[in-house]
Amino acid sequence: MVKPIKTDKAPHAIGPYSQAVVVDKTVYISGQIPLNPQTMEMVEGGMSEQTKQVFDNLTHMTQAAGGDLSNIVRVNIMLADMADFATVNELMAQYFSPPYPARSCIGGLALPKGSRVEIEAIMILP
Repeated sequence: MVKPIKTDKAPHAIGPYSQAVVVDKTVYISGQIPLNPQTMEMVEGGMSEQTKQVFDNLTHMTQAAGGDLSNIVRVNIMLADMADFATVNELMAQYFSPPYPARSCIGGLALPKGSRVEIEAIMILP
């Protein structure tokens, strides 16, 4: 059975998809871009501000599902420009602790709403 997860503390879906879904104890969190959940507008600033907003959105999604960032086992990071790879690594280390989740990162993409970063995640509920 698939159970959708929804919270007003993270941006609502901007298309025909759920913010996240739970199947058994696995939570699949849709890609988060740097939207302010209250205004649904992109956050002001550069890559650091955008990445922080994405991690904040992920934090709220994990909480809505009944966990936290430590329950994330896999992330997929998508970057508009791989030159931002070091910035994302630096910020990810501030939000996650060892053992870090498995991860992939791809770049050179056109992302929704002109975002420079999008991150999706898989989480296992405690």
